Amino acid sequence: MRITALLMLLSFLFFTACSQEDALVTSDDEFSNDQEAIAKLIEDDEAVQSFEPNFNEEDVMSFYGKVAAEIFPVRVGQKMILTDRNYDVNIIGDSAFVSVTHTFEGKLFIAASYDEFTPGDSNVVDTLLQKDFITQVKRNIIMVKIGNHERPILNWKVKSVSLPEGGTLSENIEIKKMTLTFNDGEVIEITEPTEYYFSRIPGFNNQIPVFGRNEDVIVNIELQSAYADTDFVSLTWGAFRGMPHHRVKRKFDLVSSEFDGTYYQKIYQQTLKTHFIPGFRHAVINAMPRQVVFDDASEVELNSWGMPYAVR
Repeated sequence: MRITALLMLLSFLFFTACSQEDALVTSDDEFSNDQEAIAKLIEDDEAVQSFEPNFNEEDVMSFYGKVAAEIFPVRVGQKMILTDRNYDVNIIGDSAFVSVTHTFEGKLFIAASYDEFTPGDSNVVDTLLQKDFITQVKRNIIMVKIGNHERPILNWKVKSVSLPEGGTLSENIEIKKMTLTFNDGEVIEITEPTEYYFSRIPGFNNQIPVFGRNEDVIVNIELQSAYADTDFVSLTWGAFRGMPHHRVKRKFDLVSSEFDGTYYQKIYQQTLKTHFIPGFRHAVINAMPRQVVFDDASEVELNSWGMPYAVR
């Protein structure tokens, strides 16, 4: 059923895809080898490019979640500046295995109040904190060779994409598992994001999930944290290239926490509601220890996962 839905979505996007393909054909002379062509095809893939508009929140965002502390965050957001792209391409026969690493300079913005406030009241902000950090996001791509043209850009196609994972160099917080529960009862469980692949070719198994408009998807996150306090775990989704105003941010609710002698094993839950505009999207989970948001002297510790999906 989801494969059929994906085919319907691809039909809807037919003219857009054609125009993108024409743009590639007219400018492909600049790609002199397979590696350059593969990098360009990955950059232009809609299921891949929809990650960054949700990873880069551009500014502080309302997150609609309960907090309780001496400092009360009103809005929290991160601005991510892409500073480096690296594509490690390994061609074996008619397949290419690509390890993609993007490096970002991040700025975490925290608009906060020193007094308790009523949720939704943006007039109480009396301080704006900014914290700088560096993060790398990695994902794996499998390409398949479809031709032997003189123009390398015409010879390759994205076959499957893994989930992206990134973060700072910290072992104090780590997402261990993500579980998605759909309206029809289907469940997806992911423990190794860069080793979990979705097909980009219709008809193959494990297609990118396709949801209806305004459909609810329950997202459960299992993570381990070095800290007993409730972490600041958020879900950002809905934006796509050129349409950042559809971006939504929600704070996860803590379901349970158990200390195993070394780390606190925690479960968080939130609901993603899809937008009404069809197309490829990414949901991004950002997990930070509580003090990153509530203490102006604490450095940024971050673990991020992305989840591609489509709206029909």
